[in-house]
Amino acid sequence: MDFKVVKENLVDESAANAMADLFKTLGDPTRVKIIHALSQSELCVHDLTQVLDMGQSAISHQLRFLRNLRIVKRRKVGKTVFYSLDDDHVEQIFIQTLQHLRHD
Repeated sequence: MDFKVVKENLVDESAANAMADLFKTLGDPTRVKIIHALSQSELCVHDLTQVLDMGQSAISHQLRFLRNLRIVKRRKVGKTVFYSLDDDHVEQIFIQTLQHLRHD
C-alpha cells in the first residue's frame, strides 16, 4: 500500500488525542476496578466503597473523573445517585482489553 493512502486515512489529531485520553483513563487500577464493577451492575457510591474497600471521597473523585470523560453516567433516585457505564462501547472496550490480556 502506498504510504500516501495510509497518510490520507490516518486518524485526525482530535480523535488521536481523545483516544489517548481514554487509554490514560484506563491506566489507573482504581478506575479499571470501578469500570469492571459497573459493567456488572449499576451501583451507588456506598456500594462501590464496599466492593472496592475504599473511602467515599476517593470513589467520588474517580467517578467524577470518569463522568467528565463520558465513561460513566449517573441516575438519581431520591438522595441516592446510581452509576452505570455510559454506553455499550465502554463495556466492549473493557471486555476486548481483558480478552486481549488473557490471550495466549
